[in-house]
Amino acid sequence: MATGTKHSLTPAVQCSICIANYNGLDVIDECLQSVLGQEGNVSYEILVHDDASTDDSADYIAKHYPEAKLIRSETNVGFCIANNRMTAAATGEYFLLLNNDAALYPDALQALYTEASRQQHPAILTLPQYEAVHGMLVDRGLFLDPFLNPVPNHNLSRTEVATVHGACLWLPRSLWNEIGGFPEWFHMLAEDLYICCAARLMGANVRVLPSSGYRHRIGHSLGGGKTQEARLVTTVRRRVLSERNKNFVMWICYPLPLLLVLFPLHLTLLLLEGLFMSAVRRDISLLTEVYLGSCNSLWRHRRLLLTCRSSTQRRRSIQWRQFFAVFTLFPHKLRMLWKHGIPQIRR
Repeated sequence: MATGTKHSLTPAVQCSICIANYNGLDVIDECLQSVLGQEGNVSYEILVHDDASTDDSADYIAKHYPEAKLIRSETNVGFCIANNRMTAAATGEYFLLLNNDAALYPDALQALYTEASRQQHPAILTLPQYEAVHGMLVDRGLFLDPFLNPVPNHNLSRTEVATVHGACLWLPRSLWNEIGGFPEWFHMLAEDLYICCAARLMGANVRVLPSSGYRHRIGHSLGGGKTQEARLVTTVRRRVLSERNKNFVMWICYPLPLLLVLFPLHLTLLLLEGLFMSAVRRDISLLTEVYLGSCNSLWRHRRLLLTCRSSTQRRRSIQWRQFFAVFTLFPHKLRMLWKHGIPQIRR
């Protein structure tokens, strides 16, 4: 197991860096080299979960990065199970969940550990995110609109945010264990939204550091989720999982009085959006797969949702006004529609 021995004078592992890999042969070098090139004295281990890749990236990692503990999955299980497996095998006091298409700045690990050590209570941390190719700032963490659409934060002075990207997410082992990790039935997408909302309900802070950062090849893993020539580009699969899992998080985390009012409105707007997108694209499958599919998933997963909601609400220790303090009122989808036009949804 990689233990970052060049940084460590103490036997204890301070940070377990968990990297979920699927067909990442073209990006994994940059990711792992950025980890191995970290400055400072934080002791770490590297765990890589290969999710049944078909591009020989698992063999490549085993050959070129013997420092990493490689967990090979015989079947493709998704991002949530991959991270749950790695954290179960990890020994660190803190976890850093890192995408295989993300690369840390050289001082990132030290900056995260220093900030975590200052926190009086468990906190989820992240770094400013920069686009990998052009180096443009993407966000400093995220706020949320009422329908749980992420709203990028670009304000250097705003360090308290609603959620962070799972591409670079730092948290204490104790907080991860108390929440129970990622719900495996999410599969992938919005699992970061869930764990940040669940942590904030428990009284944990979600913060972005003002300095350091990471580079991210946005959309590499699942396609879409980015702008091309000022147009928002996404994929059917990304949209299905995103809309479905945001519905799940709203059902799990929102207070019941607000849920009873907002959730029917939310579903109505989703269906209207689906009708509009299907008409514009002349593709009725967008309505059935993305929008009706996300609604049907609520019924299929109702028992899991009720169980998860019950446990999450029991752990709540803050007032609702504190929870919604990092939300914005204006629906972010309307802002994106005005700025980028109708999104392209690719197969």
